[in-house]
Amino acid sequence: KLRILDTPAEERFDRITRIARRALKTPVALISFLDAERHWIKSRQGQIPETARDLSFCGHAILRAEPLIVRDALRDPRFSDNALVLSGPLLRFYAGIPVAAPDGSLVGTLCVMDTRPHDLVEADLALLKDLAGIVEHELCRPSASAASAG
Repeated sequence: KLRILDTPAEERFDRITRIARRALKTPVALISFLDAERHWIKSRQGQIPETARDLSFCGHAILRAEPLIVRDALRDPRFSDNALVLSGPLLRFYAGIPVAAPDGSLVGTLCVMDTRPHDLVEADLALLKDLAGIVEHELCRPSASAASAG
């Protein structure tokens, strides 16, 4: 319904991931959306491959409305055998906030990742939640390309 999958990069989303990456001092920040089979990245700051949904941390994050924080993936039984942890890019830290569509369904995440373990302070989590709220707000607005076509 959102018609966001497979659309080109947009500054309105890239701005959010740039802020998240800088503010939380992580090498990677993403806005991603998930369908039945895949984890699709709308905005990417840093190097991380697109993955199948079953490998993605974000696929776990949208299963509940609360943030998913993985301080050290090697020590987390949900992720310790994940290919993204054991081979490139060797992820250790993940913090993801589920993103809801206007109808309330969870469709994606705003997340930050690192190759080393992290603790997340309450202020950082609050910032990520605020930024995820901005992503949700942007989903309600038409893209620049859709607005110019209509």
